[in-house]
Amino acid sequence: MVRRRMSRRRAKKSFNISAIEAGTALSLASSTGAASAVQEAIQGNLTGALNTISATSMANKNKIIGALGAAFVAKAITKGFANGTLAKLGPIRIKA
Repeated sequence: MVRRRMSRRRAKKSFNISAIEAGTALSLASSTGAASAVQEAIQGNLTGALNTISATSMANKNKIIGALGAAFVAKAITKGFANGTLAKLGPIRIKA
């Protein structure tokens, strides 16, 4: 009797990044003052961190609404693309 070889499944060597979602997340992070809020939270000032996010979000609410609206429109437009890949950088594929 011949012993059968077990096929080993390999993990994918590439991963996808949604350009629209990544851009939206970066825009929202800068519009809400997330970086300074995280620094305050690390120092133990949770109230100050929440106040920073609240105040900065209220000050930039038009910018936040614009970013979310633009992301919604961009996602709706790119739904019809057959292949949503915008670029491939080595193992990273940037999708629409």
